[in-house]
Amino acid sequence: MGTGQSVTFDDLDQLVVRLELGTEASELHGSLCGFLSGGGHFGGQGVLPALHLEEGKAPTATDLSLLSRLRQESAEALSDPEFAFQLLLPDDDAPVGDRADALVEWCRGFLGGLGLAGSRGHGDLSEEAREVLRDLGVIASSDLDRGDEEEDEASYTELEEFVRVGVLLLHAELAAGEPPASDTLH
Repeated sequence: MGTGQSVTFDDLDQLVVRLELGTEASELHGSLCGFLSGGGHFGGQGVLPALHLEEGKAPTATDLSLLSRLRQESAEALSDPEFAFQLLLPDDDAPVGDRADALVEWCRGFLGGLGLAGSRGHGDLSEEAREVLRDLGVIASSDLDRGDEEEDEASYTELEEFVRVGVLLLHAELAAGEPPASDTLH
């Protein structure tokens, strides 16, 4: 992977396996996005310590660089006025069931990261944002049914877009006024 490229799901998946983190790549990205959306502060620590994911093998300098880039890219995408934010999930050529499971893991991670951020403003959320938060909780605790593959594909696409837009809404309401989540420490 070149240094000019964005971090991909596969990059993150390989990192999770290499470091034996005991989580899935989608859940890690969801946790990071939840932490950022909740206005979490890294306090000079890196992604893994902030998300309480220090088990497994020690990250190399290359791993730390990838995590730092992921953090920066995620923070920028969440704040992008063009709504460029995307969930890091398996590619469209993966079976829809695997992508649905990853979406559930992503939502679970997002809610956990939001909790780690110590969000103060949940009571101040709009009714729409509170509803999104409830819906993400339902998705995170779901075992999505499988049926007709074509219908599953359409349902998955709608659900992924709902989560993406919902996360942007929550980020806008919870992280408003927070300083950018950038620093040079890993």
